[in-house]
Amino acid sequence: MHKNTILFVIIAAFAGFVGGFWLANSINRSAGNTAVVQKPAANSTLTSKQSKEEPELTEDEIKAKIAEADKNAGNFTFQKELGTALYRYAAMKQDANLLSEATRILDRANSLNSKDFEVLVALGNAHFDIGFAKKDAAQYQKAREIYTNALEIKPGDTDVSTDLGLTYFLQEPPAYDKAATQLQKVSDNNPKHTRSLQFLVRVLVKQNKLPDAEKALAKLKGIDPNYDAIPDLASEISAARSGEK
Repeated sequence: MHKNTILFVIIAAFAGFVGGFWLANSINRSAGNTAVVQKPAANSTLTSKQSKEEPELTEDEIKAKIAEADKNAGNFTFQKELGTALYRYAAMKQDANLLSEATRILDRANSLNSKDFEVLVALGNAHFDIGFAKKDAAQYQKAREIYTNALEIKPGDTDVSTDLGLTYFLQEPPAYDKAATQLQKVSDNNPKHTRSLQFLVRVLVKQNKLPDAEKALAKLKGIDPNYDAIPDLASEISAARSGEK
């Protein structure tokens, strides 16, 4: 494949691909997770939008594109597009090494323009993924800082605001109070936002606030009775109730 077509192929393949997280995006940036996060067998954003004919790029092709980015370090547009495309490709392939390269390029893009919302979201997602994969609280903290910067540009963005809450929920040790506060804020500001409610229920169960969890679940059922995560959430509440006896 000619080197000048590689970036186009990656971007075209993901033209409709929303956000990222090979791990976290299955937390319903997308659909639901098994315990907490469900690997994309997968991620509903992956499974719903990936075609059966996924693009396959050779290691040499990818390395050549990364080298080109390094040689054009001052070209913001190139860094943004390649970094975002590589992040999405790494998410699809669950390639930790490529994720690190994508993060490095997105970092460079951010250093060239710290006010680009799309770069900030992709970079925050990348740090989130690394944090989950490595159980690294520092990476979650970095993701939080980046998401906060993104929200200064687009206050109230529901997906970013929810992901900010999830950094508290998924870190080790979890900060359930902070997660609950953030997710409740998202839900209050966006009453029909199912994803924030889904994880608010999970957090409330972890806090053993079962009446509140049941209320949140009832609200979720009222918004979308067929929401995929409802049976699992009901089971979590039921299991927690049984544990009280």
